[in-house]
Amino acid sequence: MAKSIEELRKEIDEIDRRIVKDVQDRMDVSADIAAYKKEHGLPTLDSRREREKLTEILSWARDDIKPYYHVLYTLLFELSRAYQNVVNDNNKERFAEIQKAIEETPKMFPKAANVACQGVEGAYSNIACEKLFAAPNIQYFETFDAVFNAVEKGFCEYGILPIENSTAGSVKKVYDLMLKHHFYIVRSTRIKVNHCLVAKPGVKVEDIREIVSHEQALSQCAEFLGRTMPKVKLTAVENTAMAAQMVANSERRDLAAISSYRCAELYGLKTLISNMADNGNNHTRFICISKKPEIYPGADKTSLMVVASHRPGSLYRILARFYALGINLQKLESRPIPERDFEFMFYFDLDTSVYSEEFVRLICDINDCCEEFQYLGSYNEVI
Repeated sequence: MAKSIEELRKEIDEIDRRIVKDVQDRMDVSADIAAYKKEHGLPTLDSRREREKLTEILSWARDDIKPYYHVLYTLLFELSRAYQNVVNDNNKERFAEIQKAIEETPKMFPKAANVACQGVEGAYSNIACEKLFAAPNIQYFETFDAVFNAVEKGFCEYGILPIENSTAGSVKKVYDLMLKHHFYIVRSTRIKVNHCLVAKPGVKVEDIREIVSHEQALSQCAEFLGRTMPKVKLTAVENTAMAAQMVANSERRDLAAISSYRCAELYGLKTLISNMADNGNNHTRFICISKKPEIYPGADKTSLMVVASHRPGSLYRILARFYALGINLQKLESRPIPERDFEFMFYFDLDTSVYSEEFVRLICDINDCCEEFQYLGSYNEVI
């Protein structure tokens, strides 16, 4: 007679009790190994030992469940290493730098500062800046590179940069510059994007032969433009506000720009079509960067850049660490590393308080499961 579900669950309960006891015993032995490694100056990670151990374990398992054992023990090795790092207080110097930033950062985000923005007056970066700062002294630059250089050379204390759009995706150039410059994110915000077709007063839609705008704005309106204005030339420029400025300064009556209501008013233009974006829920996320780390009260988001080794399972090892610590992953983005063939860095946004024990353990442990690690900052997002 087959066993009832209650009997089977009772068996599972008994097995789970044994597993819990066995894992606790294994962790206790791991702590003794950690003490030995510390005394003899040995690293926490012993790749050869783990590889041999995993091969041995899989040889004991039935063929039909070997893949499950592979996952289980890979995670168990991660947990064991993390516990050894806690026991030996490894990598505490990295967290000490973050703790110092927490202690030295003022309790209130500044109301006024010299801030670098890409574009011209009326750009979405201008709007984001005024959302983050009550009275910013804004310096405008033509390119993202110039914004980074202004902050690096001390001309400005902060820089405002777009990092991603809800429909067009990430701003790849900014990711590459974040990798190049070791700057920190200190705050972020999201701006609702309302793309409008703007032109000189008196110009009609049927008069337009060319439209200028930022490449992402053109991309976000591609379906609308293809359907309603298929023969119009599309030209990418540095910024939507610069596009509006170009139209305002031009003598042409067949030129229009995709920009915002604010730019239309600012440059004396007329809005011919509003809400042009193919997706009505169109937002751009902007980050505020600084040369030194600043961590303000309430910081509940952390951004990291990680370079994983070029071998199977390397990304899994990193993700397993997040999972083991119970940290929610809000974003994962891969980017090729310039001048390094077939190597990628991974950008993570993590949902975790900077004051949590999980955050401390992650910062102290993550260096052991990747080749390179760059802490980009802990901050909160202004809605």
